[in-house]
Amino acid sequence: MPIDTPAGRTTRAAVVAQSGAPFVLQDLTLAPPREDEVIVRLEACGMCHADLSAQSGAIPFPLPGVLGHEGVGRVVERGAAVSDVAVGQRVVISFTSCGRCPACLNARPSYCVQWPVLNLVGGGRSDGSCSLSDHARPIRSHFFGQSSFSHYVAASARAVVAVPDDVPASVLAPLGCGVQTGVYSATDVLRPRNGDRVAVFGAGAVGLSALMGLALTGASQVVAVDMHDGRLDLARELGATDVINARGCDVGAELAQLTGNAGLDGAIETSGNRGALEAAIAGLAAGGTCVVVGVPAMGERASFDVVDVVARGLRIVGTNQGDANPRTAIPRLVELYRQGRLPIGKLVTAFAFEDINTARDASLDGRVVKPVLTMVDA
Repeated sequence: MPIDTPAGRTTRAAVVAQSGAPFVLQDLTLAPPREDEVIVRLEACGMCHADLSAQSGAIPFPLPGVLGHEGVGRVVERGAAVSDVAVGQRVVISFTSCGRCPACLNARPSYCVQWPVLNLVGGGRSDGSCSLSDHARPIRSHFFGQSSFSHYVAASARAVVAVPDDVPASVLAPLGCGVQTGVYSATDVLRPRNGDRVAVFGAGAVGLSALMGLALTGASQVVAVDMHDGRLDLARELGATDVINARGCDVGAELAQLTGNAGLDGAIETSGNRGALEAAIAGLAAGGTCVVVGVPAMGERASFDVVDVVARGLRIVGTNQGDANPRTAIPRLVELYRQGRLPIGKLVTAFAFEDINTARDASLDGRVVKPVLTMVDA
């Protein structure tokens, strides 16, 4: 349990000391909330590819630090300027944004001019300060405005969205990033027309969420491409009409056969694999669209035939978070889940917070799709 002091409270958190190091549980001091922050007591937190990329050093988040960015819990304290959520309210924590730039003012916070610093590489608040410390030594915080691999977090109030009490925490946690990104990449970015042929490259949490999103559209043929048979089986359950195991396979030839050489009207690339992106673009029919979601290591490049892109009128569209505004996107996802149209529970495997390294290994080797860490006070 936390110990309140004039400087804040203690919290049990998973610290990464340096790139490639394991998660180590430590008792840290959490500072009181600033005027635009809330303190949230976590029920659960999803584990996402971005967390593991930051742990490995592929994302240059400063360390030592605390990662985690799919938190759900209850507000236990709020800053003086926070009025839209109350103490005791249950919230999902998503990404944060500045609230002042043109993108934020136009309800497009995922394209905030400060997004990379506030969410990925800053390691603290916008002024560089950290909310976490270990015997006065700063521990880098505010990953995606929260750093939710911790029992308690100081989160940006812009990052929290009120949610109902009757939905399981393991279902709510992935809404803040993975499910939100996948579903809205399908429904709001690709927007397939009735009868379209589409493919999703990568059947991880984001890719399978994209499949769930496509099931809400009029797409008639949905192909899932991955290298794990178990994930492809799940893809069929979630609406894929066809699957391709890319291991040792000519994906382009398989797509041509499945579409009767017509090609794809749309593709969503979620794996972050350069070869998969190139295959997705090459597999498009004239006028087709490839939505790029997956992010490889920083600085990596993919190639495509520019003449072919121009001659066939192809579109290559990048999206961050599926272009979603969490304040409106997350309540809609909750309602779709309640209607039985978004079976998020099929993606989730729960792990005790203390088993965070086991969850990491299970995610990396493909044994689980979406690990969710559950926090239980001793």
